[in-house]
Amino acid sequence: MPHSLVPSLARSVGFAPLVPVWLLVTLAVLAAGVCVFALLRRTKGAFFRLAAMLSVLVWLAGPQRLHESWHVLPETALLLVDQSPSMSVGERAAIARQAASTLAQAHTEGLTLRTVTVRSSGHNGTRLFDALAQAAADVPPDQLAGAVMITDGQVADIPTGAGTASVPDRLRPTTPDGQRITLPLHVLLPAKSEETDRQLRILQAPPYAIVGQPVKLRIQVDDAGPGTTPGAQADITLRVNGDDPVIIPVRTGTPQDISLPVPHPGQLLVSLSVAPLEGEVSQLNNQSVTRITGIRDRLRVLLISGTPNQGERVWRRLLKADPSVDLIHFTILRPPDKDDGTPLSDLALIAFPVRELFQDKINQFDLIILDGFENRNILPHAYLNNIANFVRKGGGLLLTGGPEFVGPGTLQDTPVGDILPAHVPSESGLVEQRFRPKLTAEGRRHPVTAALPGAPPPSGAADTTQSISGEWGPWYRALRPDTTHGQTLMSGPDNAPLLVLDHVDQGRVALLLSDQIWLWSRGEGGGGPQAELLRRISHWLMKEPELEEEQLSAAIAGGELTVTRRSTAGAPLKSVTVTPPGSAAVSLNLHSATESADAKDDATGLSTGHMQADKPGIWQVDDGTHKAFAAPVQPDPQEFADLRATASHLNAVVSATGGGVFWTGENSASPTVPGLRLADGSTPHGADWMGFPHRNAHVVTGKSATPLLPAWMMLTLTLCLLFAGWWREGRRG
Repeated sequence: MPHSLVPSLARSVGFAPLVPVWLLVTLAVLAAGVCVFALLRRTKGAFFRLAAMLSVLVWLAGPQRLHESWHVLPETALLLVDQSPSMSVGERAAIARQAASTLAQAHTEGLTLRTVTVRSSGHNGTRLFDALAQAAADVPPDQLAGAVMITDGQVADIPTGAGTASVPDRLRPTTPDGQRITLPLHVLLPAKSEETDRQLRILQAPPYAIVGQPVKLRIQVDDAGPGTTPGAQADITLRVNGDDPVIIPVRTGTPQDISLPVPHPGQLLVSLSVAPLEGEVSQLNNQSVTRITGIRDRLRVLLISGTPNQGERVWRRLLKADPSVDLIHFTILRPPDKDDGTPLSDLALIAFPVRELFQDKINQFDLIILDGFENRNILPHAYLNNIANFVRKGGGLLLTGGPEFVGPGTLQDTPVGDILPAHVPSESGLVEQRFRPKLTAEGRRHPVTAALPGAPPPSGAADTTQSISGEWGPWYRALRPDTTHGQTLMSGPDNAPLLVLDHVDQGRVALLLSDQIWLWSRGEGGGGPQAELLRRISHWLMKEPELEEEQLSAAIAGGELTVTRRSTAGAPLKSVTVTPPGSAAVSLNLHSATESADAKDDATGLSTGHMQADKPGIWQVDDGTHKAFAAPVQPDPQEFADLRATASHLNAVVSATGGGVFWTGENSASPTVPGLRLADGSTPHGADWMGFPHRNAHVVTGKSATPLLPAWMMLTLTLCLLFAGWWREGRRG
C-alpha cells in the first residue's frame, strides 16, 4: 500500500465495542493465559484455538468502516491587474483591462478568479506583491491555487533571493500534513515582446548653489532592451530657465558631469533632454527637470552706530542670528569735537579703520547700515562720496534717523544726502509725540511690509490710512520730512512718511525716520514685528528675489499651472503670455486677489491665473517685463524610470514558482489571452494555457458507519477454527 494512502485508511476505520472495554480486556487476558498454558503443555490444536479466541475478541471490539460525504470547495486564483502610471504608455492599460475581462468571463470548473486592481501607491513605484499578500490573506490557504499578474513588468517590490527563497510566502502554503508546496505565478505582459527604452537620470544635483560660481550636475543616460549596447553616443540638450539650448554629447551607461553657471539668486529651472533612441517605446523619461536655488555666499554687512543707543543691540541680535551674514560693527563712542577727559584707550580697543572701511574695502560689502550716525567730521567728504557711489553701483544702504538728522552738518548736507529718499528740515523736523505706525496703501502691497504680523488683513474696501491701534505698539519720536521720493510704506504722526524705500541707479536705499523701533522688541504697548520688518528691509536692500516689488511667479501642481503676479502699482495686470513646452504661446487672464470694485486700487497687489498644465518640460510665463518658469513634478519618478514592457525583472520569481510568461500583443480590442485550467502534473502551463494544481479542498457534510466483520461471518470463522483445533487434537503423531 502506498504510504500516502495510510492516513486516509486510518481515518476510514473505527471501533464500537459490543461489551464494556474492561470486560473485553479481561477476556483478552484470560485468552492469552489459556493459550500460553496450552503452548507450554504442547497441547495439539492450541494455535487453532488461539485463532478462534482472537476472532471472537475482534468481533466483540466492533470494528466498523466509516463513510464520509464531502463537498468539494472551489479553488481561488488571484488576478492582479496593474493600472499604475507606467501602464499609461501606449495601449497597455486598455490591453490589461480587456485581458482581465476575458479571463474573468472564462469558466473553469472548480476554479474562481478574484480580480484585484493595483493603482499608484504614492512615491514607491508599483507594489504588486504587497497587493498579492493583502488579497491572499482573505483566501483560506488550502483554497488558494496561485496568481496571475497582468503588468508591464515594472514592479518595485519583487522579492529577492534565489530559487524558492524568491517566492512570496503566500504562494508557499503548508499542507495539512506539514509539507510546503509552491503555487504557480503567471505573468501576462501587454506587448508583443521585449521592448527598448532610453532613460535620462539626474544622479546628483545640489538644491542650492552660490551665485557666481559654477555648479555641477551628474547625469547618466541608459539604454535598455534588445539590441542596445552601453557606450553609444547620445546628445543632451541643456536649457536653463528657457534660455537658448546647449547641446552636450555624452556616452550611454556612464555617469557624466555637466557644469553650468549660477548668474543670479533665486530659482533656476534646469531642463535636460536626450535625443530619442530608435524604436524606443516612449520618450517620457528622455527628459528631466531639476531646481537649483542660487544664494549669495556670506553676505557682508557693515554696521556703523552712532552714540550707543537702545536700538544698537536690536541690530546686532538680528544680524548675528543670520548664519549667512558676516557682520562688521563699529560704534562711534565720541565725536572728535567732544572732550570729556576720558582717555582714548578707555573708549576703543582699536582705532576706527576709516580708510580700510570706506575706501579700500567698501566694495566688498553688500549692505551698509548707519544707525543713529551723527556726521561731525568723523568721515571726510571723500569717504561719504564713496558711500554714495557704493549705492549707485549696486550696494544697499539703510539709515535710521533720530535727532542727529536735525541741525547743521547732518548726512543730508553731504554726498550721502543726494541718494536719500527724504529730506528733513532743521525747523519742525523732529516730532516728539505718541503715535502708532501705520501701513500705507503702497505698504500693504509691497512685499517688505505686506502681511506683517499684526497688520490688518488686506481688503480693497478698507480705508488704507486706517490706524492699527491696539495691534502695534506706540513710538514717541519721529522725523517729519518736507520732501520724499520713492515708495512710502509706513506713516507716522499725522500720516507723515515713516519708512521710505528707493532705487538709486543699480543700488537701493531705505530710510526709517525714527530711532525707536527698538520699543517693539521691548513689548511697549503690545510690541510689533520689529525683527521681521528689519529682516525684510535688509534682504530687500540685498536684492532677495522674493522681496522684489514687481514679481512674476509660476508653479505647477496636480496638472495645473498657477501664475501669481505681484505689483505695487495700483492697477493690476490683466493677462500674461504662457508658452507651453514645444507649443505656441497662449494668453492667460489674471484675477485680482481681492476683486476690488475699484480696479485702480488693488489692496494686495496680487493677481493670479490658472490653466491646465500636464505637458512635461519647462513652461514660460511672460508679462512683458518679467519672465517666470515652471515645470511639473512627477508624483512617482520610480514609475517612469524604465518604461519597457519586460519580463526580465519577474523571470526569476516566475520560474521559481513554475509559472509562465505570456505576451498579449498590442491589440487592445482582442489581446492574446491564454486559457485557465486545473492541471495535474509537474508543468502548470503550456503554450496557450495557464494551469493551477488541484488542492482538494473540501468540507465534510456527513458521516456513516457499517460493521467491518458481520456476526455470521465471525461465527462461521470461529466454529471452523474450533473444529480445526478439535481435528488436530484427535490426530496421532
